[in-house]
Amino acid sequence: MNVIQQLSDNDKPAYFGLPVNVERSWQRITSHEVINQLKTLRRSVEGVSKFNREEWQVQLTPILNLWKKLNQGSALIQMKVPQVVEGSGGRNNEMALPVVLFVTLEYHDAVVLVQQVHKSLATLSKVIRGTILPSSDVVQLADSIINQQTPDIWQKIWEGPGEPMLYLRVLMARALAIQRWNLRVTQGSLLSEPIDLSELFHPETFLSSLKQQTARDYRVALDELQLACSWSKSGLPGALLPVTLIALQLEGAAFDGLRLLPNGVDSPSITLAPPCTVAWMPKGSVQTYHPGEAICLPLYYTSGREQVVVSLDVPCAGDDDKWIQTGAAFFLRN
Repeated sequence: MNVIQQLSDNDKPAYFGLPVNVERSWQRITSHEVINQLKTLRRSVEGVSKFNREEWQVQLTPILNLWKKLNQGSALIQMKVPQVVEGSGGRNNEMALPVVLFVTLEYHDAVVLVQQVHKSLATLSKVIRGTILPSSDVVQLADSIINQQTPDIWQKIWEGPGEPMLYLRVLMARALAIQRWNLRVTQGSLLSEPIDLSELFHPETFLSSLKQQTARDYRVALDELQLACSWSKSGLPGALLPVTLIALQLEGAAFDGLRLLPNGVDSPSITLAPPCTVAWMPKGSVQTYHPGEAICLPLYYTSGREQVVVSLDVPCAGDDDKWIQTGAAFFLRN
């Protein structure tokens, strides 16, 4: 009995193969869950069954002001929706159709979504000012926003964050980013500059378009290509279309660009990974790491780890099971 009483109330993370700073991740996840629960308590049980101008003005003015602020200095809500036109990718012809078409489509869809969101919020503003009467669709829109839920009409176009204010922030950040991507396409400099996949609405489609273009250049079938990955400064010298990925975040381990390292007690739960060069190359044409020297870690969309974008080889000096137990994984910058 004395031995039992002397046992610690807290088990060491190492007993379960977890990183020693796992409590930081647990605290982050727990705080996120508490915030979501508090938001749930704020939701109306009955919903917005009828129109109350005073209540709507109090509840909806913050998001209307946020949208106005986010669009300051931007012409996305007034501009003509860009056409989807196949092109060569600029004067230097650095890229052919697949990557160019992807960026064009991404830019087109971003402008459409921004203008759809603006139209719906402008309608809410008119209702609050008493210019028009609310329709059933407007009531449903207001109900979602007041209850801290992103409206379905927006989610059907692009499935983003479930909280409406965060949705608007992410939407504008990515729309402005893809506008810059479109400019780089016209200048023929897109692939020569570092790429942050978190700026895209559909990062996995970008990698697919890059694979299609590479297959054309190699004149091989798509299934004859594999994704090569290098963390060294020299990159992948033999690749036809290498791209440098930046702003990748890592959880469950530390990484200095040479090998995975265990986290310390005071290490942050999430760290910024060094730049990574990736390229689609014919199977068997390159072997960046010898067998047993690297582990294949998933790159997730978010720290929630619901959906994988791609998997990346990371040098680890063996002991794959150790890093699997720690839950080491990458995800895009939030």
